[in-house]
Amino acid sequence: DAGTYDKNIEEWPKRGGANGSLRFDAELKHGANAGLVNALKLLQPIKDKYSGVTYADLFQLASATAIEEAGGPKIPMKYGRVDVTGPEQCPEEGRLPDAGPPSPGQHLRDVFYRMGLNDKEIVALSGGHTLGRARPERSGWGKPVTKYTKDGPGTPGGQSWTVQWLKFDNSYFKDIKERTDEDLLVLPTDAVLVEDPSFKEYAEKYAEDQEAFFKDYAEAHAKLSNLGAKFD
Repeated sequence: DAGTYDKNIEEWPKRGGANGSLRFDAELKHGANAGLVNALKLLQPIKDKYSGVTYADLFQLASATAIEEAGGPKIPMKYGRVDVTGPEQCPEEGRLPDAGPPSPGQHLRDVFYRMGLNDKEIVALSGGHTLGRARPERSGWGKPVTKYTKDGPGTPGGQSWTVQWLKFDNSYFKDIKERTDEDLLVLPTDAVLVEDPSFKEYAEKYAEDQEAFFKDYAEAHAKLSNLGAKFD
């Protein structure tokens, strides 16, 4: 939801960002959002029970809660985001990162600089890949199943970036640097973090210092969660 923000557009909601537009099929059908409909189905009962909570707030609450429950840092969150009202207010497709662009480093900077984020924040937020899996039938990336995903939990399958893909830690940065396990995923936009000199400085720091990663991640996540939002 928040990743569609464009700092060069002042008008809400044209500027994108955390405004609840992700709940509409028009945006869910964007290629970069493949599979997210399943996450929204999990959140809908919460929205039904607490109707006063906006979708924009619920999406950001869910992300911060997931990080904390998985062992990650507590994200300092702010609430009161206003929802868009219809699918015609969804942003155009193409504002989110692509996993395998021709120039991964430049692509990441184009996308994240547009949001007002810097190299440190790009690397820190990329560390979110310590959680979860990629599924080839959704994103076109990853193996159908690995020794780490064949038994679940949840629905088996996909390829994870880390061995313990439900634990939030700094293992992602160690794994993309070592690249010794064929069952772990490394996308072009992951690999560039240890190849680009500016990105590498932070990636190596986070591989060695989990506390530093947690601090920078929490700050970047909180900043991202507010981008483009209109608060009531």
